[in-house]
Order: sequence, then structure tokens, then C-alpha cells
Amino acid sequence: MRDPSQRKDYLDAVKYIPLGHRENWYLTLGGEARPYYEWFKNEDWGDAPEDQNGFLLQRYMFHADLHLGKSFRFFGLLKSGIESGRNGGPRPPDEDKLDVHQAFVDLTVQSHKNRSIVLRVGRQEMSFGSQRLISTREGPNVRESFDGVRLLLKESQWKIDAFVTKPVKTKQGFFDDTADNAVTFWGLYAVRPLSILPFKGRVDLYYLGLDKKQARFDQGVGRESRHSVGTRLWNSGEAVDYNFELVYQFGAFHSIKKGDIRAWTVAADIGYRFRLPLKPRLGFKANATSGDKDPNDSDLETFNPLFPKGNYFGQLTPVGPLNHRDFHPDLQLTLLKNVSLIADWVFYWRQSTRDAVYGIPGNIQRTGQLSRARFVGHQPGIEVTVQADRHTTISFDIAKFLAGPFLRETPPGENTTYFAAWLTYKF
Repeated sequence: MRDPSQRKDYLDAVKYIPLGHRENWYLTLGGEARPYYEWFKNEDWGDAPEDQNGFLLQRYMFHADLHLGKSFRFFGLLKSGIESGRNGGPRPPDEDKLDVHQAFVDLTVQSHKNRSIVLRVGRQEMSFGSQRLISTREGPNVRESFDGVRLLLKESQWKIDAFVTKPVKTKQGFFDDTADNAVTFWGLYAVRPLSILPFKGRVDLYYLGLDKKQARFDQGVGRESRHSVGTRLWNSGEAVDYNFELVYQFGAFHSIKKGDIRAWTVAADIGYRFRLPLKPRLGFKANATSGDKDPNDSDLETFNPLFPKGNYFGQLTPVGPLNHRDFHPDLQLTLLKNVSLIADWVFYWRQSTRDAVYGIPGNIQRTGQLSRARFVGHQPGIEVTVQADRHTTISFDIAKFLAGPFLRETPPGENTTYFAAWLTYKF
């Protein structure tokens, strides 16, 4: 966009606003508007207040990206999330009337072709890997951010990210979001190509630390000091794609008395795109996360997904990645050049029949102490996306969760029907 002759869109001019005549002094502006309509029948399997008419979520974001030479950058983003008409009021990530979502400074200490060092300080989003553990929380109305310090390194083929942060607590008022002083989150995340992997594969290696003063599991409430070490093997090929991830967690859980944390997850996602009309991609996902083996002892085996993506298994996601198994086939089709469809079917089980069913943020959806049934339920769904133009995307999603024996034995265990339609405009 530095070259005016390359500007083809009516908003291209705001992508490079020169500041004086100095090289690399410029400002970029951008934003997003996303009205989102949701309707449930028997939300949370009949636990939530019934709402016959559905409700409207609105997300508005505006950012400014200021560069003063090659060494200094400031990025700021304002957000507004509004909920209207939901029976029972907004859920925690539904509403934040107006606040600072990001405000950070980048200081580039070194910048060469194969090596760079950048120090980032302030409020910022973080997203790593396939967003199983650290994400921007894109699906819900209000996204996730963190206050802290990061060091971003590039050395030859390595990309390394080290950070110490506190998650930002989403509050519903005006400019009232604050760092959560009860939680500290730190880690080291590294990515590089790995030539021994097929189809130009890559490897992620990481360590993540979490200290949380008030953590709640089916076993009880206490202080959680948890360490996660993991690896991810993946590629993004045109014909064959794969994504395998393995994480082990250890640490301490201080409830009535101190216990050890020993938890794990394994995940696999394999897909193949056929050279046929509609460009079909057939995919299979399978995931498992450990659950607590005995709620009466002090040790804790429940996996903690930390800060996962909000639409973990789809737009309708009442089951979170704690104490679970899932099998998830899906079919993707390109109906027209700008219209795509995903049809999927998710099957859920409890990994441990002594532990709860949890939601995405780790909340207890149903205690595991009232039933020994393992099968939670299954969920077919279809999502259609229309790319109307460069800025505008229109999406529709319909899904149905069919309750299994565990939910029927811990009533209410009603089937859930879900519909959503949303428009996203970005510039």
C-alpha cells in the first residue's frame, strides 16, 4: 500500500498513511463489525432459561498501528461487545461495552534477514499453534487478551516466543477491564520446519506455566500450580494435511490438603482434499483429555486446556476439552468460488466416569458424581460461509446436540437445537 498505484480498494488508503517524509514512518487503520444472531432450544441441555426469540450479539473493534521507523511500533485496539435480548442476561464473554483490548509497544532490538529480536510490552492478544491451549477466543463475542511482556525471537529456521502475562478480566462496563491478579501465566513456545516429517511438516515445542489462586474442579476448589510440556507435529498441505499434539501436565493442587497434578491430552486431525468437483476435503479428528480418577483423594488428574479457542468443536460447543474423548468426522465442500460448506458430526464421551463434564472455560456443566455413564451425546451440524466481497463474510450455522445416557441420568437432559447467523465486516 506504500505505492498508490497498487491501491485497488476504496479503503486501501487507510492501510498506509505516511507521517511526514521519513521512511517507514506510517499509520495503518482497521476494524471489524460483527452482528451475530443466536437461537437455542434447550440451551445447556435444558439448564439455561428458555428463550423463544433468540438474541443478538454485536462486536465492534477499531485499531491503529503506528510505525516510527524500523525499531518502534505502537498497536492499539478498542473493543465493544453488546448483548441484546438474551433471557437470563449476558454470559461472561458476551458483553464489554467499551474497553481497551490491546495496547502494546514493540521495540525491535535487532532485525536482519535470518535473525530478529522484538520486545513487546503491554496488553495484547496471544495465539499459538492450533489454539488448543492459547487463543484469541474468536468465537465468543468478546475476545481474550493478556497484560504482560513478550520476547519474540527469529533465528534461522526457529521462531521462539517467551512471555510472562496475566489474563485480562472481561467486565461489562466502560474501560473497567483489569488484569486478573489471581492468575499468572508464563511460557516458552518454539516452532521450526522438520525435514523428517512428510509433506513439509513442522514441529512446535513448548512449556507453559499457570498459577491460579482459586481453581474449581469437580473434586473441589483450591490453588492450582500447573506446568504443561507439549509438542505438535503438523503441516498445511494442499492435498494432505495433519495435526498431532501431545501434552503432559504436572504440578500441585492445594485444596483441603496438597495433591499432585498428573494430566494429559492427545489430539489428532487428518484431512485429505480430493481433486474432484466441489474440492471435497474429508477430515477426521480424535481427541482425549484426562479426568480425575478419584474425587475423594487429594491428587488431580483433570486436564486444564488453559485459554482455548471459544468454538472448540464448532459454534455450538457445550462440552469442553476437559475429561473427555471425542471423535469428529467432517466434510468440507466449495459449492461456489465464494461459498463453502462444512458438515460435521461430533461424538462425546467422558474419559473418567468419576469426573464432571466441563464447559470450554473449565466451568462444571454437570457433576460426575451422579452417574457412571460414559457417553455424553453426539452433535451433527452444518455451517455455510459466503465471502460476499473482500471485506464481508456471511455465515450460517445449525446444529443439534442429542443427549446421551450421562445427561439423561443427570437431568435435565434435553436435546439442544442451535441456529446462528452472523455477518463479519473487516477492513
